[in-house]
Order: sequence, then structure tokens, then C-alpha cells
Amino acid sequence: MGRWGGGGFVVDEYAYMTQEEDWDRDLLLDPAWEKQQRKTFTAWCNSHLRKAGTQIENIEEDFRNGLKLMLLLEVISGERLPKPDKGKMRFHKIANVNKALDFICSKGVKLVSIGAEETSAKEGLLLWCQRKTAPYRNVNVQNFHISWKDGLALCALIHRHRPDLIDYSKLRKDDPIGNLNTAFEVAEKFLDIPKMLDAEDIVNTPKPDEKAIMTYVSCFYHAFAGAEQAETAANRICKVLAVNQENEKLMEEYEKLASELLEWIRRTIPWLENRVAEQTMRAMQQKLEDFRDYRRVHKPPRVQEKCQLEINFNTLQTKLRLSNRPAFMPSEGKMVSDIANAWKGLEQVEKGYEEWLLTEIRRLERLDHLAEKFKQKCSMHESWTAGKEDLLSQKDYESASLMEIRALMRKHEAFESDLAAHQDRVEQIAAIAQELNELDYHDAATVNARCQGICDQWDNLGTLTQKRRDALERVEKLWETIDQLYLEFAKRAAPFNNWMDGAMEDLQDMFIVHSIEEIQSLITAHDQFKATLPEADKERMATIGIHNEIVKIAQTYGIKLSGINPYTNLSTQDISNKWDTVKHLVPLRDQMLQEEVARQQANERLRRQFAAQANIIGPWIQTKMEEISHVSVDIAGSLEEQMNSLKQYEQNIINYKSNIDKLEGDHQLSQESLIFDNKHTNYTMEHIRVGWEQLLTTIARTINEVENQILTRDAKGISQEQLNEFRASFNHFDRKRNGMMDPDDFRACLISMGYDLGEVEFARIMTLVDPNNTGVVTFQAFIDFMTRETAETDTAEQVMASFKILASDKSYITVEELRRELPPEQAEYCISRMTKYVGPDSPAGALDYISFSSALYGESDL
Repeated sequence: MGRWGGGGFVVDEYAYMTQEEDWDRDLLLDPAWEKQQRKTFTAWCNSHLRKAGTQIENIEEDFRNGLKLMLLLEVISGERLPKPDKGKMRFHKIANVNKALDFICSKGVKLVSIGAEETSAKEGLLLWCQRKTAPYRNVNVQNFHISWKDGLALCALIHRHRPDLIDYSKLRKDDPIGNLNTAFEVAEKFLDIPKMLDAEDIVNTPKPDEKAIMTYVSCFYHAFAGAEQAETAANRICKVLAVNQENEKLMEEYEKLASELLEWIRRTIPWLENRVAEQTMRAMQQKLEDFRDYRRVHKPPRVQEKCQLEINFNTLQTKLRLSNRPAFMPSEGKMVSDIANAWKGLEQVEKGYEEWLLTEIRRLERLDHLAEKFKQKCSMHESWTAGKEDLLSQKDYESASLMEIRALMRKHEAFESDLAAHQDRVEQIAAIAQELNELDYHDAATVNARCQGICDQWDNLGTLTQKRRDALERVEKLWETIDQLYLEFAKRAAPFNNWMDGAMEDLQDMFIVHSIEEIQSLITAHDQFKATLPEADKERMATIGIHNEIVKIAQTYGIKLSGINPYTNLSTQDISNKWDTVKHLVPLRDQMLQEEVARQQANERLRRQFAAQANIIGPWIQTKMEEISHVSVDIAGSLEEQMNSLKQYEQNIINYKSNIDKLEGDHQLSQESLIFDNKHTNYTMEHIRVGWEQLLTTIARTINEVENQILTRDAKGISQEQLNEFRASFNHFDRKRNGMMDPDDFRACLISMGYDLGEVEFARIMTLVDPNNTGVVTFQAFIDFMTRETAETDTAEQVMASFKILASDKSYITVEELRRELPPEQAEYCISRMTKYVGPDSPAGALDYISFSSALYGESDL
């Protein structure tokens, strides 16, 4: 005896069992029960016999000769029984009944008692009824007799599977006969279930016949079992199609993003390959500014796109692998490696472009300096030669006196000395012109023309000088006296004058330097020049003293001087004026040098400022790269904790971007100041940029790898403990601590995890984990292999079997069946992709679901 009570309510199981026994005993003695049993079994037999075009009226009479009993067994089993005896004698009838009984026994059916098999079947059918009717109000199926008296349980079974046949909300518990008749009529009309029971018999009987109810309910089970199987098959197909649709969407997104990125690279490379130099410094500096805009504004979003493209590709491959699909092969030229190669080509051209820009700017700077220097020297030379040809062409010696001839001779010698001194300047002008031509100066034609004019004039001066000397030498013998003092003055004044010309030229000479050391060298040279000024002043005073001596002698002896030195055009006033100019230029030169010192000191501060930051940022980037690589293989904590740690690293890196921007600003200031070297650091801005981009890409890839591990774990049902075990094994055999194992270490790792490996099996596994023959096994490849070994996936055969259920075991499926069994979106997806079925007796519009299922797991059409 068992009791359970609560709140004053008590159920006595023994009393209920006693009531059950009383009902069973009363039923056995009730003629109405026997009538109900006969009616139910007759209806059940006719539901099968009408498939053979016949029926029975009376069980005892119609089954007596055994013929219809044998026919019933053939319909139920789908097999042929032995040929029946056609005679009408009693032994013929007995023989036929025995054939039927022998067939039943051959199938393992027991004809007596109630065994465990029947009990299990009853319990299974009862559980099915309870599960299907659980959501319905006023329905509580506990048995196969009184639980069915009000008809609601039968109506609930029909409504659960075919809600279009019965409006359950309009049924009433107080109308059991109406409910039962509704269920009987609907079942017979729409479900092909014959009416085996009477509503009045069920309602008016205290305990309806259990076997009759079970027989009738089992017809519903068989009628709806196919629908449930179809529903399961449809759900499996919908799941597979949803995965396929999502993968195709990811493939299309990858193709679109890859095409856009490659097109941008294709458009950008010709711009960076254009090496047509501008003719002016301003135009080239504008090119440099355009390039900086490209680096700061246009390229960073493309770096992100490239990184996102790799992440999308890895995610897609992971999803394909987890869904047992083949790997995605992008269109030709759009592989990740193709994009990486295109990007590498872009960066190579980009680096060459920047180097070319800086070289061209230096060249133009040098050209501007040389052009200005060329103009200055040409102007000074042309000023010196002005009128010289006319003087050399004079024939004043024809009417001159002996004294004047000698004076002319000495004067000509002084001029030759001066002419020889100017030879170096002409050579300098020619050398500058040649260098301008070699550097492709834009106005080289003008330079060449001016240089050629100076050289032609110089050759002409040489010719005229030689002609005049020849003429003077012819009459030299006629002259014997010479004014020694004038000659001495001329000889001293001319070199001193040349020295002052050279000094003025040097003091006004333009210079270009790029370091403190270079400007200090110029300052040293200038200081050395200033140290020679006292001696030069003595030379000046000595030269002027000679002129004063001439004047003194003339005054002493009453000689009238013409005021012109016959040997030189230089006067003491000329010497004094040039000397004053030299003294004036010296402090101006001092000021220019000091200003340049200040500029070079500012440049040095910029170098140190850049180096101070670069020497911090460079090692910081390297440290972060190493930390990220350690986190990716760390087995401490779950994947989610690793993800949080990596996200924190990513945020710290993003927050560090302001330091990179500040360094970019310092780098720009350095370039604007034309600073192209820095001895205080080994890091260039290009090093920092490349390291920063690699750091961003590495953290993004590492996060993506952990996301894929989480995706793998969740999709394959791999526990965190299993993943930790995988990571621990990988870390143990990753002897170089670089996130990879060589084949020997990988073999040892598998053996440590219980694999019994031969050479052939290990070679097969290596083709899975290292398909490109790189000679190493990455952590992601190791995880993918282990998850494949420990998890199950759907297969093409499973999908084919599901479609076969929907197609009612046919080798093809129709459009109507797809639209009836699948949701609209999945149905149209199948219709648009399935090929026409080719086979015997196939109706119009039949579709081939077998080739479609194979294609889902075959090569991608993208």
C-alpha cells in the first residue's frame, strides 16, 4: 500500500486498484463488452481488407474458412502466404486457418497471454498520447479507458497534428458524445481511419474497453508517425540550408570586400609609381604633402579593411569546417595570399615613392643653390670683363712716347696677371653649369647659353691679350725707362685687389649645411679668415705707402703727375673702398653663421625629441607583440578570460595611438626642416609605422583565433577542460615557444594523447593539419584536428535520408512537397538550386535532391 497526502487531500492507491479489478471482472461478464470488442475488431479488419477490395460482416462466419484471414495477413505484412485450399470441406477450412496461424507464429507473434512486449508497446503508446495532449486544457491521459470518455483527448490528438480539421477552442467538456462523434467523423473523412467505436457505448460504459480504445488510438499513432518523421526531416534540412545560406552570404561579403580592396590597390600603385619630377621646390613639397595625406587619411582605413578581410576569411573557414563543408576557395586572384602579395607590392612601391620624393627635394634644393651661385659668379665675372675687349683692341701704343709705351707694357703685364687670376673663376662657372646639367636643371638651356657666352668671351680675351702683347713687345726695345714705383704699386695692388675680390666673394658665398658639425666647420674657416685680416691690413698700408712715396717724389722734384698710374687702373681709393667693403661683410658673415648655428641647434633638438619618443615606442610595440603571443597559448583560465585579456590589450593599444600621432607630428616637423638623418635612434618613422600596423593586425588575428576556438568549442560540444588539455599538450611540445610544432614534436604530442600512429596514418594526419607543406603545425590547426576527432557533424547521407522522408521514399521530390514541408525561405532556396530529376516514370517538375545534398558538402560554386 502507498499513500501520498498534502493539504488534507489523500489518494488511496489500493482503493483505486480494487476498483480496477472490479471493472475488469464486470466487463468479462457483460454481453455489451463482448459486442463492443467484436465491433471494434471488425472495423479494424475492414480498414485493412478494403485495401484488397473486400470486407467482413461477421468475424466468426467470415474468417471460418481461413481465406479472408489469410488475405488480411497478406495486406498487413506485405508478403505472400502459401496458396490456400479452394475446397469447401471442413478439413480445407482447417488447413487454411492453420496456414494463417503458422504464418503468424513464423513472425514471432505469441497467440496466448500478455507478454512484456505487449506491455511495453502499451506504455509507449500511452506516453506518446500524454506528450501530444499535454498542452491542451481539460485533457489528462492516464490510461486507455476513462481518460477518453469525454472525447477531448481524441480531438486534441487530431488538432495537435492537423489544426485545420478541428477548432479545439469550441469544444465543451460537457458534450462528450458530440466530441467523440466529431473525432470519429474527422478521422474517417480526412485521416482514412475507420469508425471502430460508438460514442454512446463509450460514454454510457463505466469503464470503456481498454483494448478497443488502444486499437483505435494506435491508428492515430500510425497515421501521424509519418508526419512527425517528415517534420524531423524538414527541421534537419532547414538547419543545413540555414548554415549553407549563411556561408554563401559570408563568401559574397568576402568577394565584395576583396574586390574593393584590390581595386583600391590597383588604382593607388600607378600613382605611387609615377616618378615624373616637378620643376619647382614648391610643387615637389606639395607632392610630399599629398603623400602624407595618403599615409594619414587614405591608407589607415584600408589597413583595417585588409585585417577585417583576413578575419572574415578565417571565420568563414572555421564555420565551413565545423559544418563539415569544404574549404572556401575565393575567385582567382582574390585569395588571402593574393591580397597579401598585392599589399606587399603596394608597400614596396610606397617606400620607393617616399625615398624618391625626398631625393628629388634634395636635388631641387641643390639645384636652386647651384643656380643662384651660378648667377652670382656669372654677374661678378661679367662685371669684371665689361670693357676689357675694347681696351685690348686699342692701338694707343702707336702714338705713345717711350715712357708711355713702357707704361703700357707694364700695364699689360699686370692685366695678364689679373687675367690668369680670373681663370679659376671661369672654370668654377663651367663646373657649376655642368653639375646643373647633370642634375637635370629645368632651365639648363639658359645656363648653357650664358656659360657658353662667358667661355667664348674668355677665349676672345685670351686671343686679344696675346695680340696686344705681341704688339707691345715689337716696340719694347724703343723704350728703356720705366717708372719703378708705379710698377711696384701696380704689382702689389693687383694681387691685393684680387685677394679682396676673393674675400668679398667668399664672404658673400651661399652655403647649405645639415648638421652642427658642418656649420662649425664653416665658422672655423671664417675665424681663420678673420685671423688673416691684420696681415692684409699691413699689405694694404704698404701698397698705399708706395703711392704716397710717388707723390712725395713728384712734389720734391716738381714733377707734374697726370694722376693716373700707367701700369694699373687701381687707385688707392679703389683699395680703400674694397677694404671697407670687406670689413663691412665680415660681421654680416658672422651673423649669417650664427643664425645657421641656431637653426642647426633647433634641428638637433627635433632629432633628440623624435629619438626620445621613438626609443620608447619601438620597444613598447615589440613587448606588446611578445605579450600577445604568450596570451594566445596560455592555458590559465577559460577562452572567455583569454578573450577579455586580449580585448584589454586591444584597448590599451588603441589608447596608445596618441603617442604614434605625436611621433608622426615630430617626424613631419623634421621633414619640414629638411632633417633626413638621426644619430640618436635606430628607429625611423617607417619602422614605427610598420611595427604599429603589425601590432594592430596581430591583436586582431589573435582575437579572431580565440573567437574561432570558442566557436569550435560551442559548435562541437568540446568542454573547457578538453580545450585546456589540448592547449597544455600543445604548449609542452612547442619547444621553441613560437606557437608552432615541427612534425616530430607533433607526432610525440599525438602519441602522448593515446594515438597509435603508423607512417601512413601520420602522413594522412599531416595533410590535414599542414595542407600547404609548411613543415609546421599551428595551434589553430592542432585545435581543429582535435575537435574533428572528438565531435560529430552532419553528413550528406543524413541530409539525403531527410529529403527521402519528405519525398515519401521516392528518389525525387516535387515542388509541392518542398513548399508543404519546409518554411517558405528554405523551400524557395531548394527549388532555385535543385536540378531537374532524370529517371523513369518521373513526373514533370521532379527535382533531384540527391545531387543537391551532395553539392552541399562538395566543392563551393563561389
